[in-house]
Amino acid sequence: MANYNFQMNMGDESKVEESLLSISWHDSAWIPILNQANVMDYFSERSNPFYDRTCNNEVLKMQKLGVADVQLQNMQGTEFQLLHVQEPILYVIRKQTRHSPTQVTPLSDYYIIAGVVYQAPDLSTLLNSRIVSAVSHLQGAFEEARGYSRYHPSRGYWWDFGKDKEKKAAKVQKKKKEEPSSLFQRRRVDMLLDHLTRQFPFRTPAALEGKMEEVEGEGEKDAEVEDQEEENSVKTEGVKREREKDGIKSENKRLKLER
Repeated sequence: MANYNFQMNMGDESKVEESLLSISWHDSAWIPILNQANVMDYFSERSNPFYDRTCNNEVLKMQKLGVADVQLQNMQGTEFQLLHVQEPILYVIRKQTRHSPTQVTPLSDYYIIAGVVYQAPDLSTLLNSRIVSAVSHLQGAFEEARGYSRYHPSRGYWWDFGKDKEKKAAKVQKKKKEEPSSLFQRRRVDMLLDHLTRQFPFRTPAALEGKMEEVEGEGEKDAEVEDQEEENSVKTEGVKREREKDGIKSENKRLKLER
């Protein structure tokens, strides 16, 4: 099925040319079988808005004489010629006016990329587009610069690039920044991770299980040694205290005897 978006105003040819530059056309039934041998037949489809029904190619086609370059060279008028081929992606077709077998005037070029037909812009249209774009950017720059200009009778003209505007712009940018994730998203992710952890629990490899047991055994031995050391220290402290008590008692007895 052919697809294109085309609006024509028969009273203004310039508008027609501009509208042709802004549209494309393709027929999805032809695209899988498109090649150098049938690309001109594809371009001459009746639904193609770029094709001229009054050209010499159409005359030869209606007369069932075949469209050959030799026959077109012997005719005068508008014709379409396959100019460049880069299979299977690119075909360039030229529309030209033939005055003699050796003299032609190019009118426009059309390129077919992946089965989609476009009209190549001419130099004047290209320059006009670039100039309009440049003027638009310059106008925007002048309008922005005019917003910073200030005037007072006692002071005259000056530029005000105040910090207030910069602060406002920074606030606008901060407002535009979105949070990396919402509360709902974080809760949802936590729930999914918890579900996956329960469904696929972590399993310690067999090679590491022996090492873990050895480490645990060493830890238990160290704990037992520490407990024994603590018990020994407690006993020694108890002995020291008893000796101190005995010494104090003997000293008290000696003082009583002296009295």
